[in-house]
Amino acid sequence: MPLPQNSLCCTRSGLRRFSDRASQRQAGAAHSLQPGVSARYGVAMIVLRLLRLPHGEGLPLPRYATAHAAGLDVVAAETLTLAPGARHAVATGFAVAIPEGHEVQVRPRSGLALKHGITCLNTPGTIDADYRGEVKVILANLGDQPFEVVRGERIAQLVPAAVTPARLEEVDALDETARGAGGFGSTGR
Repeated sequence: MPLPQNSLCCTRSGLRRFSDRASQRQAGAAHSLQPGVSARYGVAMIVLRLLRLPHGEGLPLPRYATAHAAGLDVVAAETLTLAPGARHAVATGFAVAIPEGHEVQVRPRSGLALKHGITCLNTPGTIDADYRGEVKVILANLGDQPFEVVRGERIAQLVPAAVTPARLEEVDALDETARGAGGFGSTGR
């Protein structure tokens, strides 16, 4: 099935723009793939339609940093200083349409967390399939030094994921388990 025109396909090398049907066919032939199929894993990929916003011009599209990376690196579309203990919803310069039945999780970058104490609050954050506003990353500085967020630098990862819908059923009692109601460290340190 061909991708919609002006779509971005979530590929291992990042989000790839297909502006017309001919480029889709050419890309598929060049890699011996059907559009929307991963070369490395041979599994179907979802198509994330990305709208670049005016303040996102000139920034790289989200992309996988390595062949086996789980998350697409996303960059900041603004420059600011996060003081120790501060938090800010950092602009990315794009909005995204996610297929029904999927979400995109926003996760911190391990290097920023380890080296600077920079993490994402509400982790993993969820971008719902029906959200059409700008993607923002809630960064928090848990370190002891101010941290400069620089436009164009990687700040988080986006991980597309399938969503399993649930139906709630109210009951009078729950089934028994060995663990029971034990939580918050009840299984050991």
